[in-house]
This record gives sequence, structure tokens and C-alpha cells, in this order.
Amino acid sequence: MNAPLKTIATEAATDFVRRHIGPSPRDIAAMLETTGAKSLAELMGQTLPSSIRQKAPLDLGRALSETEALSHMRQLAAQNQVFTSLIGTGYSGTILPAVIQRNILENPAWYTAYTPYQPEISQGRLEALFNFQTMICDLTGLDIANASLLDEATAAAEAMALAERHSQVKAKAFFVDKEVHPQTLAVMRTRAEPLGWTLVVGDPLTDLDKTDVLGALLQYPGTSGAVRDLRPAIASLRAKGALAIVAADLLALTLLSSPGELGADIAIGSAQRFGVPMGYGGPHAAYMAVRDALKRSLPGRIVGLSVDSRGAPAYRLALQTREQHIRREKATSNICTAQVLLAVIASMYAVYHGPEGLTHIARSVHRRASVLAAGLAKLGHAPKSQDFFDTITVDAGPKRDAIVARALTERINLRIGENVLGIAVDETTTPEVIEAVWRAFGGKLAYADVELSARDALPGELKRTSAFLTHPVFHAHRSETELLRYMRKLSDRDLALDRAMIPLGSCTMKLNATSEMIPLTWPEFSNLHPFAPPEQAKGYHALFARLEQWLCDITGYDAISLQPNSGAQGEYAGLLAIRGYHAARGEPHRKVCLIPSSAHGTNPASASMVGMDVVVVACDIRGDVDVNDLRAKADQHANDLAAIMITYPSTHGVFEEHISEICDIVHGHGGQVYLDGANMNAQVGLSRPGDYGADVSHLNLHKTFCIPHGGGGPGMGPIGVKAHLAPYLPGHPATNGAVPHPVGPVSAAPFGSASILTISYIYILMMGGEGLTRATELAILNANYIATKLDPHFPVLYKNAKGRVAHECIVDPRALKISSGVTVDDIAKRLIDYGFHAPTMSFPVPGTLMIEPTESESKAELDRFCDAMIAIRNEIAEIEKGRWKVEASPLRHAPHTVHDIADDSWQRAYSRVEGCFPAGSARTDKYWCPVGRVDNVYGDRNLVCSCPPITDYAQAAE
Repeated sequence: MNAPLKTIATEAATDFVRRHIGPSPRDIAAMLETTGAKSLAELMGQTLPSSIRQKAPLDLGRALSETEALSHMRQLAAQNQVFTSLIGTGYSGTILPAVIQRNILENPAWYTAYTPYQPEISQGRLEALFNFQTMICDLTGLDIANASLLDEATAAAEAMALAERHSQVKAKAFFVDKEVHPQTLAVMRTRAEPLGWTLVVGDPLTDLDKTDVLGALLQYPGTSGAVRDLRPAIASLRAKGALAIVAADLLALTLLSSPGELGADIAIGSAQRFGVPMGYGGPHAAYMAVRDALKRSLPGRIVGLSVDSRGAPAYRLALQTREQHIRREKATSNICTAQVLLAVIASMYAVYHGPEGLTHIARSVHRRASVLAAGLAKLGHAPKSQDFFDTITVDAGPKRDAIVARALTERINLRIGENVLGIAVDETTTPEVIEAVWRAFGGKLAYADVELSARDALPGELKRTSAFLTHPVFHAHRSETELLRYMRKLSDRDLALDRAMIPLGSCTMKLNATSEMIPLTWPEFSNLHPFAPPEQAKGYHALFARLEQWLCDITGYDAISLQPNSGAQGEYAGLLAIRGYHAARGEPHRKVCLIPSSAHGTNPASASMVGMDVVVVACDIRGDVDVNDLRAKADQHANDLAAIMITYPSTHGVFEEHISEICDIVHGHGGQVYLDGANMNAQVGLSRPGDYGADVSHLNLHKTFCIPHGGGGPGMGPIGVKAHLAPYLPGHPATNGAVPHPVGPVSAAPFGSASILTISYIYILMMGGEGLTRATELAILNANYIATKLDPHFPVLYKNAKGRVAHECIVDPRALKISSGVTVDDIAKRLIDYGFHAPTMSFPVPGTLMIEPTESESKAELDRFCDAMIAIRNEIAEIEKGRWKVEASPLRHAPHTVHDIADDSWQRAYSRVEGCFPAGSARTDKYWCPVGRVDNVYGDRNLVCSCPPITDYAQAAE
């Protein structure tokens, strides 16, 4: 007899939960036995304080099967209308080469990789980022670039902060070109206001000398499309000791003089139009480049070239890549991430096209714009500027609305201003589109006819004459065959989640299921402009509304903002909400932010960025917040207390018993509770921050809710708030219109990196409340299983009163350094020989390892990892017994490469087999990292962050 349809559908839905969760039911029973718990329910009772357990099961509706979920996503996508958007403002249509889409964006070897903090197993993505930096340096004409930032507006705000730090002008005023994109100006206003900086908006060619400013941001070309000679303005700034920042269009720079040639100190912008879909706002890789004197203040990550243990070239993250952990509240930026996957795509776009191909695309785009302008002039709408690259602005007067209406009937979006219209063309613009625009303006012209008399519109004095992308990497991969092999070669150098468990504590490297990734590249989601009319994005807005409600149900908060496009931006937005709340109640003096000593470095950096004063609260010997010290600090600062920032479960991987008391103490002294949601992976379905006292949290969707890390980005960090903070969620000029909003935007686009929200949405859709709860329970079981197995060999540093950890644990090898000389670095590098990425090193406790297995890892993989750790402990015992000195041991020489196994003069105290094929590691499927241990000190002393120019190769060959 056939099963009822409802039963079949339910079983199909639970299939996804079973496939997302690693351990089988039989494995779960065995793991519970190992941990000494009789059931998952008993383990949860021993792990979480009963006072915070949510009362009702998490009900998010019936979980859908993968087939049902994709059908549902198709229905949402059908509600979006993909018009041709000629809106511009920093977002352009682009063609993502299919070979890059399939082999980077849709390839788990690239999107499941983690931030390259372990360089030996990250050489592929590090090289791709090195190419990105080289591309940016070449096009901008500046000395050093970072490995990307979150978006152009954020990059502008970061550049302003950099200028404030280095300017010789002591005034707290900053000049912003009136031709800057409006969303950039809005984000800069948000950044400047809490810090007491004044923004002066005007024309840099006429208004710059009217006030003392510490620096200026100039748009090139301007948001209206005008191409202006910025050299006089830049010279004026530099003469006064102020810094000149140019926001530049990368494609335009193939034809226009670079910012460096114009005299700029800093260049910022977006690499979106280098093959990255608009995605209704993101994710996109922004860039920042600076002259050499500013390199040690460059925010974000920088990839540098160093050497390995054999003296061979090796890439690594350079300089202040963990600035927030070193400088904490003195950090000038809270940006601890990048947009790696998108920077890789942009760099491959440049590698594929090369300088000639990029120049050809730019000339084609400019030619389309020139023909468009010539036709509009015939129709009585000559461009307001005679010099432009790809964008023109025309007076429309009383005809504006009629023109816009006709354009919409042609399925074309224009940029609408007050009596003006903007039109931005791109590499996807065809002659047919140009003719449709002319029809919208009331004329019927033929492209071929108008082109005959159209003139180019680039000013002669600004035409580029300098070479760019001269390195061989930008010339060697013209055919798809060559590019395919290059991308494969790079991915083979890396170790990502598609190869092995990545047991990083605090980073939640879990499965990014294929079905979750599929809708991402559908045109209905990927090709929408973020400022397209909302009625063209009804599917997106339905998705946003439901995702917000789900996240409210999960967290116990009353409202959600999806705008922050990283965890750090979520922290920043949450603290801005708290600041806005206090100010609205007439208490703007509340500026003290209490932060436990164990906190992630972005916490104090974020507090500093919103103008708060950080006061550190001690932790006790168990790693919990010292409640007595907290009470004393709250009493001391009662009149000025703004907030506490606390991570829960704690950064030490334990559910603190006193969390409700901590919230009560802060509330009793007039403060708000910011609960860092980085560890929400241990709470979903079991406890809700909004129920036990928190006022606001950010949620790392790239952790708990399955957006892939992509080698260090993209991410999303939306915030949830209680009702009293809801009015102070970030606004945006594209959604607020002329209505003032208490708190400005923190990201360039209204919904941040909107396109990747599809991933978290479909994950929740397929898991349902019961599945999400089970995932949390298994994350906790897996962590306790590892803690139980490793504790006899590497003591677990922190446990709760019942001997349990949350979803991660810290193991403590520090005593082994005394007994054997083995460091935490040695253990991390030796794990590579066993085919594993290392756990998180030396955070939050120096010299320790923080391990988070996630719910996605099977018992077999957990056992393989534990066996590797135990085998390493046995190797350390050999050092302790005197078989080897630590300097001669396999641990100090790790990781071992193919160069070691092929070494004809092997002179080490251990055999090749012991070094290269340690006990329990597989020979057939072994991962070989391409370089030996990287020399970090050498890399910082001999900083190289972009490919050398071709002349260096010529000189070396002489």
C-alpha cells in the first residue's frame, strides 16, 4: 500500500536535516555513551542553564525537501522583474564569464575555504588575492592595496578615518565632493557623526579652499558622469597637509589617468563591474590603495610575499591583519574580514581579459555612451557634461515623469533626479538598449546612423598613457583552457571544507549545502540593481520579510535589520542603535561600554568607532565574566553606562550561569545589553537572547546560517533588537527618501549583500524549527565528544560546573611547551600533515587551541581528527622522552611537502615515512601543501604586496 502523500513529503523534508547533520542515529548513541550522557536532552540540561531555556519548541513551519524548497525559490524569483538598469551610482551590469562562474563562484573548493590565517594551506586563494592587489595597484597608480573591503561606501568611511589619523591638518572637518555617490555620502555621515567630525559637501574645484579640512573624497568620474581634472584640487589639499582620496571606477581607469598620477594619497572604489553580478546590492569587493607612507595604516587584510622553510616564495597575510586583537579599542577600524570570493572573481576577470581585453571593454562602453549622448542631443537633451566615460545626466524638466514611464514600458530603469535623469551604460548595453532609451525620450533613431557622427567624450589631458597589468599572469590565460587549468591549479593548493573538517573555534565552518547555493546565480536574484523600483523586487522583499520574522522567532527579538554586510558591521550597527536610544532619551552622555577581557577584538574596536569609552571587565579563573568586577564597574560608571558587549556562550566556549544576572546589573544601571551573536550556533532552538535579557545582537549568517565563508568573505551580520531599539536600526536614503532617520546606513545597499540572503533563507526553509534545534544539539554533542576524547591528552581549559562545554572547547597545550618546547604553532602545522586545518590558535587564550566541530561533521571525521591530535601528543611524548630534540622533531619541521619526500639528502632524526605519512594518515588521498612553514617575520621585514613590474623580470634576466 502506498504511503500517504503527506508522510512522503515529511520524510523527504527530513532527508535534508539528516544530510546536513553529520552523525547518524547510531553514531549519536555511541557518542553520548562516550560523553557519559544518557540522551541528548540530558546533555542539553547539563550544558545550558535551565533559567535560559526557551519554553516552547521553535516553530517555523513545515520543513521543505530540497525539491520543494527550490520550487519555492523559483516562485519567489518569478516575482522579481529583471529590467535593464541604467541607474549607475556605482553599480553596473557585467558579464561574468561562465568559466569563472562554474569554477569559482559555484565551486566548493573556493567557497567553503576559510580565511587564510594558515598560509601553508591557502596558497591558491592567497595568490588570487595577490593578483587582485596587483590589479588595484596598477589601475590606481598607487603603491599598495588591500585584499578588499566590504563595499565602496564602507571603503570611503575607512579612508576618511585613515586620513583623520594621518592628516597634518588638525581640523575635524572632512570635504566630500558633491559628485560622490549618495549612498557613499550617507555612510560617511553615519561614520563621522559619533566621532565629532564635520562633513563639508561641495564642488572641489571651487569650494575646497573655503574651509580647513583634514582631507577630501573626490569621485572620478562623478556620480553624474562628469570627468573632471582633479589635479588642482588634489594639489591644494596636499599643499596644506591634508589627504586626497579618490573614489575611482576601475574600468574607467583603463582609459583615464590613474589617481596616483593625479597625485592622490588614497584610492577607493568597487570591483563589482569586473564580473560580479549586482545581486540587489552585493556581495561585492571594494578596494583601497594607498601610497607607501600609509601602508601600515591600511585597514583590512593585506596579502604579502614571504619565503618558506626552504627559501621558496610563499604568500601570507601581512602586517596588521589582526589589528583589532592587538590594538583593541585603539584600533582605527573594526574590519576583520574581506570579500575574498568576490575579489577572487574580479581578479580572475582581469586575468582572463588582460589589459587589452579590459581596455576593449572600456572603449566599447564609452562608445555606447558617446552614441547615446549624440542621439539625446539630437532629441534636445544634450548631456550636462561634455566630458564623461559611461554615464550622462540630462535635463528632463517637466518631461521627466513621462520619459521615465516610457522607459519602464521598454523595461529600462533610469536614475531619477530632480528634473534630471541619469543614464549609465555598461558592458551588457546593446545598440537595441540605446535605441530604446531614445524612444523613451520621444525619438526614433537608428544606432548605426547616430554612431557615424558621435564623438568620444574623454578629455585629452586625462587620457591614460601609462601601462597596467604588465605581469605575466595577466597575459598567460587568454583561452578558457588555460584559465580553467590556472583556477584548478590554485584550488588544488588549498585545503577547504570540501576536503576535510575545519575545526576552527568561533568560526563555525559547517556544510554549505549545494541546494542552498543554487538560487544565488539565477538572474532574477543576481541581476537586480539595488536601487531598482521596489515593485521589481517583490520576490526579494517577500524573502526579506519572512527571513526577518524567522530570525525574530529564533532570537526572541522584535525587529531585524538585514543591512549590515559583515559581523563587524553588525556590531557597529547594534552599538549605533544603543547610542541613538540613549540620545533620544536625553542621555547622550552615556558612553561607557563594558567589555569582558576575553572579548573578540572587534568588540572594543566597534565601541570606539561609535564614540564609546571602553572599560574592561575581568574574567574569573573559569573564563566567566567576574560578576563582582562587573557590578563594581557598573556602580563606578552608573551615570555614564551605555552598554555591555558580551559573547554568549562565552568566547571560552561555555554557557555562563550568570547571564541573566549580568543583564539585570547592566539594566539596573541604565545600560543596554549587546549580546554578540557569533556563537548563536549553540542557541538556536534552545535559548533566545531576547528572552533572557539581551537588547540587541548581531547574527553571523556566514556562521550559524550557512552562508559560505568564501576564503574570508562574503558574510552578513544582520542585527536583532528589542522593540525599544527598533527606531534606531540603520536607515538608508534609498528607502527613507527625504524623511530623516535617527541612524544612518552602515552599508552601501539597503539590504547589504542581499543576494546571499537567499542561502540562509533556503537553509532555514529546509531545516524547519525542529531541524535547526537538532543541529544545535548535535553541535553541542560533537564539541563535548571531542572534549571528552582529547581531555586526557590536551586538557580542556574551560568547562561549566557540570563538566560540559558548549559548541566549542579550548584545549591547553601550554604545559607541553615547558616539558618539550613544542608550541601551539608546531601542533597547528603538524595537523596539516594529517590533512587538517588547524583549530583557532591563541584566541582567546594565548598558546591554546579552540576547536569547534559543528553539527555537520560525522563521527568518523571527528574520530579522525581526535586520532590525529592524539598521535601528535604521542610525538610530543617522544620529545619528552629524549628521542628527538624539538628542533629536530617532525613537529618543528611540519608541514612536510613533496619537496621533503623527494629530498635526496634526507638528514633528519626521523624517517621520511614518519614525517610525510604520520600514523593514521591516508597515503592515497593525502593532501600535500605546496610550501613549507612560512616565515612571517621575513615577510613583514621585506614587504611585497603586489606582483613586481615586468621590468624587474627583464632586469633579473640580464
